[in-house]
Amino acid sequence: MSSGQNNTDPTVRVRGLTRSYREGDSVHTVIRDAKLQILPGECVALLGRSGSGKSTLLNLISGIDLPSGGEVRIGGQNLTGMTEQQRTLFRRDHIGFVFQFYNLIPTLNVMENLLLPLELKKSLDADSQRRALDILQQVGLEDRSASYPDRLSGGEQQRVAICRALLHNPLVLLADEPTGNLDRSTAESVTGVLQTLQRENGAILICVTHSDALAAAMDQRHELVDGRLIAS
Repeated sequence: MSSGQNNTDPTVRVRGLTRSYREGDSVHTVIRDAKLQILPGECVALLGRSGSGKSTLLNLISGIDLPSGGEVRIGGQNLTGMTEQQRTLFRRDHIGFVFQFYNLIPTLNVMENLLLPLELKKSLDADSQRRALDILQQVGLEDRSASYPDRLSGGEQQRVAICRALLHNPLVLLADEPTGNLDRSTAESVTGVLQTLQRENGAILICVTHSDALAAAMDQRHELVDGRLIAS
C-alpha cells in the first residue's frame, strides 16, 4: 500500500466514474460521473430503488467490473489501472464482502468457513484460529465454531459471514443488502455487529441497503438517481 497515505487521506476516492452498456443500437448508462471520498473508519450507505445501479457501483469500487470512464483508488492504489489478475489479488488482500444470502459453504463448519479465505491466500498461521475464535466470541458465537451453516439461524449465519469478511483485516468492507433477508429485530442486531466489528477493525464500510435504520446510522448517505450519485 502507499506509504505516503496518512489518516486524513481518503481510503476510497472515486472520481468521474461512469459505466455504460451497449444495448443493440443504443447505449445505456448506469453510473454517470460518480464522485465519492471516504475517510478511514467511515460508514457509507448507498441508497436507491431496485435496478438503480447500486450493486454495479459496488462492483466498480471493488474492481470486479471496470468503468467506461473515471477511476477508483483504494489506499492510494488505482484499481482501474490494474490488470485483471492484479485486481483479483487486491480484492483478496484488501476487500471484504458481505452479501444478503450469506454465501457460507454448507460442507464446511463455522471455523472452516472463517479460515478458508486465509487458507486461499496462503496466510493461515498459528494465530489465525485464535483470531477466528476471538472474533466469534465478539459476536456471541464462540460455542458454534464446529457447527455447520444449516444448524444456524439466518442472523447467526450473517454474523459468521461478517466475521469471515473482516478476519483478514481488509481496508474496505462492501456489504450488499446485508440485512435484507432478516426480520427487523435480527436485522437490528446484525447491524450493530456489523458496525462494531467494522470500527474495531478500522475498515471503512460501504453498504447497499433499503433499510432506513441502517442508513441513518451511517456517516455518509448517497442515493443513486438516474445514474447520478447524490449526497442525501
